[in-house]
Amino acid sequence: MTKFVSVGKILNFHGIKGEAKVGYSKNRQDFFSSLDCVYLKINNAYKELKIVSMRPHKNFFIVKFDGINSIDEILPYKGELLFTSEETIRENLEENEFLIDELVGIEVFDIETDEKLGFVVGVSNNGANDLLSVKTKTKHICLIPFVDPIVPVVDIKNRKIKINNLEGLLE
Repeated sequence: MTKFVSVGKILNFHGIKGEAKVGYSKNRQDFFSSLDCVYLKINNAYKELKIVSMRPHKNFFIVKFDGINSIDEILPYKGELLFTSEETIRENLEENEFLIDELVGIEVFDIETDEKLGFVVGVSNNGANDLLSVKTKTKHICLIPFVDPIVPVVDIKNRKIKINNLEGLLE
């Protein structure tokens, strides 16, 4: 069964010919513009929308979908999320990129002592870099900058992350 991942959202209509203003995941303009179709989730099923044309406009795209030719046909989709297959996402990941669901639940260890420090409960972004939310043994949630000097080892296969546990990092 195909898994789907959200890659954008229909923010509004644009003009009267069925075009949509589409927002996309942060820093993923190139990825979104490479898609030839997206999916809408309607009644727990995914409906394919073929992209006929797309052009950047400010911080979003103006997208024309096949078969949607008027404002009345695009309006019901206003506010709906757009998805693509997880397989498509994985094909476009760079060497040190991961899907959030791959990281959540992974145990975190000290790289020097191999002591278990906690596990990842989420991933966020502060504008400068990604942050791992790690629930420690003391049940505190700490934010760890997801950068190579602090998180040098991510082993998805063995479900382990090793960090340089700098003083004060997990307080």
